[in-house]
Amino acid sequence: MTTRSTTRSTTSTLLIVCLVLFTFPIWIGIAGGLFGLVMGIFGGVIGIMAAVFGVMIGIIALPFKLLFGWGHGGWFPHFHFPGFLFLAGVVLVVALVLKKR
Repeated sequence: MTTRSTTRSTTSTLLIVCLVLFTFPIWIGIAGGLFGLVMGIFGGVIGIMAAVFGVMIGIIALPFKLLFGWGHGGWFPHFHFPGFLFLAGVVLVVALVLKKR
């Protein structure tokens, strides 16, 4: 009786070992795919957080750049919007229009 149960046990163990050995590449592929998916989602979340932070800094800095011309410069020539002069002109025109009424 022990010989028959030992044979079944050995056969079961051998079958499990063969299944694990032959399906190992599939399990490695699934594990690698899941790891890549989790890391991709994590990287996307970090990217979205960085973009939101950049937009917030840009919104804070935009009025200063437009009004005072901060942040322009460098070697590449480009158009610079004189925001302070433009705003002063708009205020002057509005004041003159309201004064005539």
